[in-house]
Amino acid sequence: MANIFDTKDHTAEFDGEDIKKNKIMGIFAYISWLVLIPLFAAKDSKWARFHANNGLILAILEIGTWVVFGLLGMIPYVGFIFWIIGWTVSAVPIVLSVFGVINAVQGKAKDLPVIGGKIKILK
Repeated sequence: MANIFDTKDHTAEFDGEDIKKNKIMGIFAYISWLVLIPLFAAKDSKWARFHANNGLILAILEIGTWVVFGLLGMIPYVGFIFWIIGWTVSAVPIVLSVFGVINAVQGKAKDLPVIGGKIKILK
């Protein structure tokens, strides 16, 4: 069975100086709405934009999870089941964020498991 955390590594596509200079921006990209910091503060950094794209996808996934399961959780009598499922599913973006932060700290640009490389919001 393949390891889902063994994703495509794009690190060689980035300038080493850009990585070194913007490593903290890569970390911010995975901390919920702090993704806005690299979007505006390092908009010319390809490294920061790669991680900001991943962070933006995670933020959208997180909000979508809250909305869908929040609404389903309001259904009388069975809503609590959706609420429990929602809490469980909401752990996925957290795990993916930790994966992204670890890669950013290590100076790597790797696709996120499951969703990475498939969705591009930023160019």
